[in-house]
Amino acid sequence: DKIKLSRDRVDRLGFFKEVNVETADVSGAPDQVDLNVNVVEKPTGSLQLSAGFSSADRLGLGFSIKQENAFGSGNYLGVEVNTSKYNRTLAFNTINPYFTADGISRTVDVYHRTSKPYEDQGGNYELVTSGAGLRFGVPFSEVDTIFFGGSVERTQIKPGTNIPAAYLAYAERFGYISTALPLSVGWSRDDRDSAIAPTNGRFQRIASEVGVAGDARYVRANYQYQQYYPLNKQYTLAFNGELGWGKGLSDRPFPVFKNFYSGGLGSVRGFDQGTLGPRDVTGASIGGPKKITLNAEIIAPFPGAGNDRTLRVFGFVDAGNVYGENEKVDFGQMRASVGVGLSWISPIGPLRIAIANPVRKFAGDRIQKLQFQIGTSF
Repeated sequence: DKIKLSRDRVDRLGFFKEVNVETADVSGAPDQVDLNVNVVEKPTGSLQLSAGFSSADRLGLGFSIKQENAFGSGNYLGVEVNTSKYNRTLAFNTINPYFTADGISRTVDVYHRTSKPYEDQGGNYELVTSGAGLRFGVPFSEVDTIFFGGSVERTQIKPGTNIPAAYLAYAERFGYISTALPLSVGWSRDDRDSAIAPTNGRFQRIASEVGVAGDARYVRANYQYQQYYPLNKQYTLAFNGELGWGKGLSDRPFPVFKNFYSGGLGSVRGFDQGTLGPRDVTGASIGGPKKITLNAEIIAPFPGAGNDRTLRVFGFVDAGNVYGENEKVDFGQMRASVGVGLSWISPIGPLRIAIANPVRKFAGDRIQKLQFQIGTSF
């Protein structure tokens, strides 16, 4: 068990695509063995492009640069740029996993996001959010970590035609520029056998934030659970569940710009990104403070690839939805999809393709059957 734990510790670093541990007898010491750790490195930097096709957004492009071992320091650096016509993002992120000798990590985030309505919804309003945050992670066991921190945010609602009523009501009460000082606390437990391609173990995370000052006063919480079961040496059964909940404080409504969203990669594939849940009278998707996401996958090596964990195929079932602040969680309104996909950690970078077919949908849902990501590593 201790040898397996050591092997898992190395694999969870995320720097290697293969980790194997072998034992060798020590000459003249029958009660001792040598441990030989053989690893196959993977590129720790990536230049990634992503794209998605839909009837609403046509073609959306994303761009990011990430380096998990910047300058050989073990620190993570990331820059993300989303050039979608309707959702633009510029974000910078850095993580020092060993900010102190005791293993306390430090994370710094700086971001600027702009979103606008889809062309067929009409309107030219924008929602612009800028902010910066500082978080620390404190490990208190082999697999458990507590996170805490704070951030400063400024959100501007730029008025225009067909602005959602929820945005307008919030702006009329608190102004078109809103400030917030959210404090965050969370916990995670990760005993998976790999950070890249897990086949066994589970991952849990609770993240919460409370707006304690500024115009936005609220509480927002999210819980995620992942479980991996090895069916045999080749097949893995994986489950993912996510719950989100939010509520306004001090007799104030939950800020619309803190809503959860669902649909697309990372939630319910087969639907356009972030379009499930409540809509304004104009047809704009505005998200909601309650979210449910359920995913199940069967993962296997690509036919003919043996047990290569870098090239895998998967079949999946997704379900989920988002609900408004005054709505009850109605499982009858959940959307669902099934599909197949392929993931490949190739020599030129990560590639992921998913083809989904919505099996439970409603009139007006925006469908996005093909989604993929492709990148170049360095």
